[in-house]
Amino acid sequence: MSPLATVGILSIGEMGMGIAKLLVAHNYRVVTNLEGRSQDSHDRAKNASVEVLPSDLSLVTASDYILSIVPPRDAMSTAVRISTAFNAQSSPKPTPLYFLDLNAISPHSARSIAELISSESPNIKFLDGGIIGGAPKTTSSTPPTWSKPSVPISGSIAQVPATYTHLAETLNIKHISDDVGVASGLKCCFATTTKGFTALCIQAFTTASNLGVLPNLLEEMENRTPGMVKKARGGVTGMPPKAYRWVKEMEEISETHAKDGGFESVGAGLFGEIAQVYKSVADDSVLGEEKTERRKRGLTIEDVAAAMGEGNAAKRKKSD
Repeated sequence: MSPLATVGILSIGEMGMGIAKLLVAHNYRVVTNLEGRSQDSHDRAKNASVEVLPSDLSLVTASDYILSIVPPRDAMSTAVRISTAFNAQSSPKPTPLYFLDLNAISPHSARSIAELISSESPNIKFLDGGIIGGAPKTTSSTPPTWSKPSVPISGSIAQVPATYTHLAETLNIKHISDDVGVASGLKCCFATTTKGFTALCIQAFTTASNLGVLPNLLEEMENRTPGMVKKARGGVTGMPPKAYRWVKEMEEISETHAKDGGFESVGAGLFGEIAQVYKSVADDSVLGEEKTERRKRGLTIEDVAAAMGEGNAAKRKKSD
């Protein structure tokens, strides 16, 4: 059976890989460009039936849709790459190329990327989006079904191709506005409540650990707010590998609340400070590395709090 459409994905990280597997399972051809990436990335792509193309030009030429799923700091540069490759084609594509920016960026950043695409490559159709929830995966039910994140989209879909409806259903895409930036704003507001909460817990648990009262704090939380402590455990222990991505995301959230929410900030502002919390995690010699023994056996709240306390003490000693 012929593929329904060809979808290019940049890049094939945890979320990109989950979306790639979901699309392949629903008869889409999935392609990517892994220039400069490790052999491990190539092996993961091959095992997921993702076709690795040699360049951005070949990616643009082959794709009907391109999904940008990169760290927020790389959102603009990825759009520039796609625009440049699109303009380098020797002959125009017979059908439009749809570029879906699904990165955790502010509405202002989304509008800036849309303006770049519109001015440099007007034949690319731009859609602003975000991903709320974890990477797609199959459930243990029989037959297996897919657990999917929510993918809000904004921008005009007045003239989308016939394959868009099936793609939207497959990826759980929800069109919420014709205005670019609205979907990114929704993503930022959601992350405010989740990743903002996790950062507050990191500080609370680290300080409690330093004071020797972390067990007492967790006991009080278990007795009085059991749902909150369950959420805190998952957020704090699952956060370290992603902390480097979240630094820029917190800065994008700060810009969202300032420009679109009207909250004037002093200095870096609330989420500028939260960005520094995640930067501390990303820079930590224990938490920031991918393959430490603690990370291999699974982190606990106590591990994170102890590591952060040790790291903060070392930084304070060095500055003194």
